[in-house]
Amino acid sequence: MADTADPIRQAIQQLRRLPGIGEKSAARLVYWLLRAPDGTATDIATALQGLGAGVQECSSCCDLTGADPCRVCANQQRDTTTVLVVEHPQDVIAFERSGEFRGRYHVLHGAISPLDGITPDKLRVRQLLERLRGDTVKEVILATDPDAEGDTTALYLARLIDPLGIKVTRLAHGISVGTEIEYADALSLARALQNRVALR
Repeated sequence: MADTADPIRQAIQQLRRLPGIGEKSAARLVYWLLRAPDGTATDIATALQGLGAGVQECSSCCDLTGADPCRVCANQQRDTTTVLVVEHPQDVIAFERSGEFRGRYHVLHGAISPLDGITPDKLRVRQLLERLRGDTVKEVILATDPDAEGDTTALYLARLIDPLGIKVTRLAHGISVGTEIEYADALSLARALQNRVALR
């Protein structure tokens, strides 16, 4: 149990709740904040508090955003004929960093994983199919992670999209098998996009 009388200990315990942050990392962050310029800790706390009420899903692409529609969907310069399907919101950031993709996105919020209880109905598959019912989209690029769950999800989506007459492609293996999209470097993502292959 955290010592409520010790704000340093309490802050370390709270930071340890973050993924990938252990006791030493949490302590290093807390002591960095204590030495940081005045207002730094307050600014960070304010930004974190804003995540609750200030973040929502884009009604078009399902990305997490502070405004609906998100900045990509609201951008009239983006190509509306191509939709890149990703597993997580942070994957959108990775592709935007590559500078290679100029179309629209669709975020599934996960991948099919029956062992983890993640079935297609728990993903944003229905929303994707609704977007594809019009005549606008000509190609769907499946950019799920190159692992068992990502491949399963890509094949499942390809079967659903095929009857719609829309071209379905999958990222080429410019990304190492087992690598999560958010951790791939910009050059690998750009090459994977350029060398994508048709699934159907």
